[in-house]
Amino acid sequence: MNQHATGPTGPTADAATAYLTSLQARLTADRCTVTSSQWNDHPVLIGSRADRKVRWFGTKAQLFVFAAAVPEVDLNALGEFSAWAMRYAKNLRGGIPGARNAALVLPALVSTRVHPEASQWAAQDARILDTTLISRPLTIETTPTTTRTTMYRGRIAWGGMFTGHVLEKAALYFP
Repeated sequence: MNQHATGPTGPTADAATAYLTSLQARLTADRCTVTSSQWNDHPVLIGSRADRKVRWFGTKAQLFVFAAAVPEVDLNALGEFSAWAMRYAKNLRGGIPGARNAALVLPALVSTRVHPEASQWAAQDARILDTTLISRPLTIETTPTTTRTTMYRGRIAWGGMFTGHVLEKAALYFP
């Protein structure tokens, strides 16, 4: 879990909205394609990019970021949002799954109220759908003075060669 102070952003409900605005700027600065969608009546910010590196043996890694501000993050909401984001990314990704194409998903729920069990679930492990879609859910608790980001930062057996890349991008997008 990372914790850092941020400048005042007004009432606590505005802190989550301000966080999404700054996230959009970070995604755009990293040359991600930025779009939006809806999940359970909440606007969702979507960022995506594709990278191909020699050290990955020419495999294309598509990274998808899904972020939504919600009144509170509980275990049920984070699980539902992560599953929705993985299905959405599965439909968006290009190329033939498994044919040197991998999709990495960072589903993030942002709120002023994050239940401890939701943060614990996010920190436990990555989630895998099929064998080429890997998700690392995040909780972001925002207040006018502090932001707490929780995600799994360990290695995984399947898709492990992308761990450094996805953690580097997560640190850039979710400081």
